[in-house]
Amino acid sequence: MGSEAGRRILVVEDEPVINQAVTDRLRGSGYDVVQAWDGPGAVSVFADTAPDLVLLDVMLPGFDGHEVCRRIQARRPVPVLMLTARDDEADILIGLGIGADDYLTKPFRMRELVARVGALLRRVDRAMELATQSSSDLGDLRIDAAARRVWVTGAEVHLTPTEFDLLLCLAASPGVVLTRENLYAEVWGWPGASGTRTVDSHVKALRAKIGADRVRTVHGVGYALETVAPGE
Repeated sequence: MGSEAGRRILVVEDEPVINQAVTDRLRGSGYDVVQAWDGPGAVSVFADTAPDLVLLDVMLPGFDGHEVCRRIQARRPVPVLMLTARDDEADILIGLGIGADDYLTKPFRMRELVARVGALLRRVDRAMELATQSSSDLGDLRIDAAARRVWVTGAEVHLTPTEFDLLLCLAASPGVVLTRENLYAEVWGWPGASGTRTVDSHVKALRAKIGADRVRTVHGVGYALETVAPGE
């Protein structure tokens, strides 16, 4: 079943049929699954069970999935896969900006959901390995991999865990164009993925924090990290 089996997943979904179907499929794949059906319950179950990953519906009673994401990430960083009924970029960017790692639009295939869950858990393991890298200075951009901290022109910039991993991946080959597929494989751990709008959404959020001119787009191909000299 792989190294992910046995890890705990919190499924937060207010539709009982969907919640149970997802839970049964994940348990069948070897995961330990706990459930919640509304915003307050999700935060409470998260505090009580310390899951390794959260599957989180956006539309929930009590308060929505975005507020759940804010509250649980404030307690402890954890991978979050958002489930949304709308393929709306603004809605997706809100989720990614508050710490969600990826999203699936309903209706989704259970096989794809299980694949995304496994990929996110592997990403966490890889992030721990990347943390052994030393600091790097790229013009006026400084990255401390071990401390997972970033500075731009001397001011610290606060990135989500996925934004940091994406920046670290781009910074490993400054100026080199990495395809969306390569980035998805390296950062999210899912080789051969299609529909990589997740990458585009995270790049957009990263640009807003470190400066749009630092990440160059090669249309139809991918992205490259550009070095900006101090004072430019």
